[in-house]
Amino acid sequence: MPTNARDRLITTAETLFYREGIQAVGISELIDASGIGRASFYRHFESKEALLHTVLRRRNEKVLATFGAALGSCGSDPLRVFDVVAERYGADDFRGCAFINAMVEVADRHGETHRIAREHKLAQIRLLSEMFLKAGYRQPDRLAGHFQLLIDGAVMGVLREGNIRPVEMARDIAKCLLDSWQPAQPSHSG
Repeated sequence: MPTNARDRLITTAETLFYREGIQAVGISELIDASGIGRASFYRHFESKEALLHTVLRRRNEKVLATFGAALGSCGSDPLRVFDVVAERYGADDFRGCAFINAMVEVADRHGETHRIAREHKLAQIRLLSEMFLKAGYRQPDRLAGHFQLLIDGAVMGVLREGNIRPVEMARDIAKCLLDSWQPAQPSHSG
């Protein structure tokens, strides 16, 4: 646990929001769980919503760094992204995507929470697109959007089924996409 009050609040909030839900966690619970005083809470954050936005921004940085590194390890096989997804989605503490959860719970499509979550998803699409571009696939942006949709759909399937079979199904669909979007082959003139 971090030693300064602000970091303790952020770490505690990230854990509680993800495990219990944003709406289910009150400021009193955050204060009690983090071991800080009410005055300290308000010295660092004007509201629970401001704390949530800080949590989401920090989580965004961590997730994108991890996702980007994982995509880098996929090499020339984009389907390996589903191995990365299955590893996380198969964890005992998996409660869905924190960004999707935040969009659903807050439900204000024009608010800051939705904007942060949407930007996170768009950043993941950009990382996927870079992977497809390097691998030589046609329309890498469009293909990346399809892959992100499959990944997000797998989140809901895993939550519904309680196993990673939906990730395997998403991978099967992705393979069909890749088969129809084969990388451009260098022409051999002779």
